[in-house]
Amino acid sequence: MKTVEELNVFKKSHELVIKLYKLTIYFPKEEKYGLISQVRRAAASINANLMEGSHRNTRGEYKQFIGISRGSVGELKYHLLLAKDLGYISKEEYLEFKDKINEVSRMLTGLLKAL
Repeated sequence: MKTVEELNVFKKSHELVIKLYKLTIYFPKEEKYGLISQVRRAAASINANLMEGSHRNTRGEYKQFIGISRGSVGELKYHLLLAKDLGYISKEEYLEFKDKINEVSRMLTGLLKAL
């Protein structure tokens, strides 16, 4: 079995985290402890939970952590919608990131079904 770092979903999610960190640099400074922190935390949480789950003792625990990762995907979707509606990102940026997030979501679902 592949290590978690070798999984395509991990790689795609990691790329997404890097891009979101770079994107949130341009958010208003007053969002440092608000939306910037929430976007970054939710994005990083996807892979953090994949990694933690892969180091658990049972397949059931791993599946539980994949479920938590999927929850982080939902949280991230909302934070980006809010960022768009507040004018922090453009509609085009929102749609681009939404597509990337949906791809990660589908891949997590596939991983969950494969276990």
